Amino acid sequence: MILSIESSCDDSSIAITKIENKQLIFYKKISQEREHACYGGVVPELASRLHAIDLPNILEECKPYLNDLKAVAVTNQPGLGVTLLEGIAMAKSIAVTKEIPLIPVHHLKGHIYSLFIEKEEILPLLVLLISGGHTQIIRVESLEKMTILATSIDDSVGESFDKTAKMMGLGYPGGPIIEQLALKGDENRFDLPIPLRNSKLIAFSLSGLKNAIRLTIEKLGGSDAMSEQDRCDLSASFQKAVKLHLIQKSKKIFEQEKIKDFAIVGGASANLYIREAYEALCKKFGKNLHTAPLEFCSDNAAMIGRYAVEAYKKELFVDAYEIDVVHTKKRQSGTLL
Repeated sequence: MILSIESSCDDSSIAITKIENKQLIFYKKISQEREHACYGGVVPELASRLHAIDLPNILEECKPYLNDLKAVAVTNQPGLGVTLLEGIAMAKSIAVTKEIPLIPVHHLKGHIYSLFIEKEEILPLLVLLISGGHTQIIRVESLEKMTILATSIDDSVGESFDKTAKMMGLGYPGGPIIEQLALKGDENRFDLPIPLRNSKLIAFSLSGLKNAIRLTIEKLGGSDAMSEQDRCDLSASFQKAVKLHLIQKSKKIFEQEKIKDFAIVGGASANLYIREAYEALCKKFGKNLHTAPLEFCSDNAAMIGRYAVEAYKKELFVDAYEIDVVHTKKRQSGTLL
């Protein structure tokens, strides 16, 4: 079995995955959303302190399986440095104490493997990754060959949802709140700009849309003056603009790529409105749409463990005394993930 640890942001999670059949033997996640909600976003130092409490508590529940471990895996990039360190410190201790290999896992590759929890891989694959920190389309050819075809030049999808919700005084995390309000709203009430609509650039950009939301709120007299229907309509209009932007740029990728399997992963992929739009797009282009179960869309250790099973077979190990947080720079299109 492989024990996997995820602590890249504000979710403390540990999983145990059986190598032979990919079965998820143990899985638990403790969210910190309530603790960060009053700040309107994640406070890194607070998140780190909470990981230091929650991860050992979860590990205590794993005791029956510890003698059967063949390796330990941990997210070491990208993420908040102070929170990644909590998971890495635990992984180091387990690897050294048990004298087992240590597998470093790139968080975004983990999200891709959320598609394959307790399943076999489907490769090659085109993937739209939309999360709180990233918006990318990736060509996945193998465990070690993943090419970024398009990425965001500013805000990510998840970040734009959170910031829009904050401007409207809706709370944190913003994505689920906006999605629910949008169900009761008129998506055509506000004429919001579609980012990069007239640009040939195959990339994503949401900062301009975010600014349009700010100006709209000001015209309505500020967030305190907005009615419930104003919030519902603006949420729906914003969500529609994001969808049209993603679909427009994805079409360009679909026209270039012959790969028949396409997937959406990441926290924002739990948005059913966006999923429905991609179902229609994939049908139009004759592609098969794959999505992760809703419980595994956001950060979790099960996806880290699933990636680690494949990494274990290839012996992608590191020395426990040398592993550290990898401070990744923003990756551009055309680079390997």
